[in-house]
Amino acid sequence: MRFEALNRLWNSVRETSHDFRASTDVFPVVDIEKLGTTLDLKEKGAAAGRQNRPPPDAQSHDETEQRIVAWVEAEKKSSYQILEDQFQTFDSRLRNLDFEGQFGLIRQANASSVSDFKAEAASGVDELHGLRRKLKTAEDEMVGFKATHRLQRAAKVSSKAAWGFKVSLIVFLVLVEMVMNGSFLAKGSEQGIVGGVTEAAAFAFLNIGAALMFSFFCVRFLVHRSYTLKLLGLLGLVAYVAVALGINIVLAHYREVSATILSGAGAEVIQRLKTAPLGLQELNSWMLFAIGLMFSLVAFIDGCYLTDPYPGFAGVQKRLDAARDNYIDRKLDLIDDLREIRDEHNSKIEEIIRDLSLRRQETAAIIAHRARTAGLFAEHQNHLERAANVLLTSYRDADRAARTEPAPSYFNTAYRMERLTPVIRSEEEWDDKVLGSRIQSAQAELSDQIKRIGDEFERAIEKYHQLDNLFPESILGATQAA
Repeated sequence: MRFEALNRLWNSVRETSHDFRASTDVFPVVDIEKLGTTLDLKEKGAAAGRQNRPPPDAQSHDETEQRIVAWVEAEKKSSYQILEDQFQTFDSRLRNLDFEGQFGLIRQANASSVSDFKAEAASGVDELHGLRRKLKTAEDEMVGFKATHRLQRAAKVSSKAAWGFKVSLIVFLVLVEMVMNGSFLAKGSEQGIVGGVTEAAAFAFLNIGAALMFSFFCVRFLVHRSYTLKLLGLLGLVAYVAVALGINIVLAHYREVSATILSGAGAEVIQRLKTAPLGLQELNSWMLFAIGLMFSLVAFIDGCYLTDPYPGFAGVQKRLDAARDNYIDRKLDLIDDLREIRDEHNSKIEEIIRDLSLRRQETAAIIAHRARTAGLFAEHQNHLERAANVLLTSYRDADRAARTEPAPSYFNTAYRMERLTPVIRSEEEWDDKVLGSRIQSAQAELSDQIKRIGDEFERAIEKYHQLDNLFPESILGATQAA
């Protein structure tokens, strides 16, 4: 898997570090009126006052006051536990941001990404080198073939569309000749035109097939440099003319004979060919003879142009074209692959750069949220103290109203709740300025990584093109093909 270190870094920055929503409703607000009613403070205060309790010289809270203070202290401890839980959540969120780990992954990715890209490019160079050697072999074969046969021109190779048209023309000629011959031969067939076409099928295939065979395998040797093969081509041309005339004159005689006798038509045709080969009596027979020759000639010409007229030249050219196409197509594919790898790498790097800035903002938000929560706890302790004094005042006022003796002097003293001071552990936290400097440095390294990958991409492309310098005589052909 390419860019393994970069992918680990990319996946880690995409993970969500928390799932919280900031809220100021962390600590519950005491409903003082409802709590006073629940504790029956006025009733208990009046009952205690009628008994002059606590006595005038009392120095400490009575049972009811102690219940109020105990409730407030319990609520303070419960709220402090909530605060501790909140602080642990904040600490966990800060640890999950793991800047040190991110910086380590960035250093690892910077060290390995270029190596991964170079390895990918080197693999492409090795593959192209083999294809380039095959192209050089094909080029040497072409040069040697042209030198041996003293050819100065380019080979004529039909395109797929032209080849399809030529083959379609041959099929068309066979079908048309079958139908037309059948219509002529139907005169003497007991099955009419269907029987005529059936009888004419053999003549059509023989006529067109012979023309193709002679044109493709014999007559093409007329243009060969070897005089022996030229002689073979000349003999093939003479043989083609004789065969084409023979097939079509036999077909014309067969039409006349089959129209007059029901059996023994073949023997009669042979006899007429021996005595009077050109002794056709009907105009339709001559028309059948002319049409057959015309179809044979068209098929002969089409066969000559199915490929290059010089034997073997088109095959050499096709092998050269295939080797060149394979080389150029693969080179383009490898370049596209490297471009895709580069773009994938750069997109991940850009996402990582953005994430580092977001993580710094998230760190500041978490620290600010923690400070705000600590402030809320301090305010909550003030609220609890006020609630305790309101509850104590309600109880004491009811007690005073029912007393016959003076109230204790401590009734005039407000309750002072001992505050709990939260401990914020910030020893392992990043200083914002230091963190900002490290993030900028990491982002600069990542941006430089993008540039290095871009430079390696350009060097890889240059190496691909430098393969042509190993075979300079082939550069022009490859360039033209590209």
